[in-house]
Amino acid sequence: MTRRSYFLTLVACLAGAALSLYAITRTWSVHLSPRPGMTDLREARTGTDLEPWVTGLALVALAGTGALLATSGWARRAVGALLAAAGLGVVIGAIAGRAGLDPGSAGAGATAWPILCALGGLLVVAGGLTAARRGHQWPRMSARYERKPAPPARVAGTAVQPATPDATADHRAAWDALDRGDDPTAD
Repeated sequence: MTRRSYFLTLVACLAGAALSLYAITRTWSVHLSPRPGMTDLREARTGTDLEPWVTGLALVALAGTGALLATSGWARRAVGALLAAAGLGVVIGAIAGRAGLDPGSAGAGATAWPILCALGGLLVVAGGLTAARRGHQWPRMSARYERKPAPPARVAGTAVQPATPDATADHRAAWDALDRGDDPTAD
């Protein structure tokens, strides 16, 4: 059950952030100003024009989703709380951007895009709260490819001193030989 909730939380946060980011950049309002003898002047306003900070919060939610993958324990729970706060900010921004806005001739998009933006924010809030509550139980990233220090060699029950840096091969001399034009493979 923990892997499933982990996966669903990641999908909810990713989908919510992407949906909010897309919806905030769509046209929320179109006003036509008539001009005698010319075509009407069209002024289209997107959600970003109305509430520019919502775009930043949606990007924070997108980055926070990646941070859920990279963290574990209490840090993952803190990222979940940050995601919930960012999602709540997206919801508030979508509602504030739409409240009192005259959609003009934008049609159904004037209502649909703010609702979808708020819905995306709610998905991020749900995912963030789930991560804040259960994040410490989820699996960690694999440490398979992390470099581990070599254990000290043992000879007859005593530790052998590791080789000094002088005992290692001097690779600088080989590069200097190549710079001079010497072929290190020719004998």
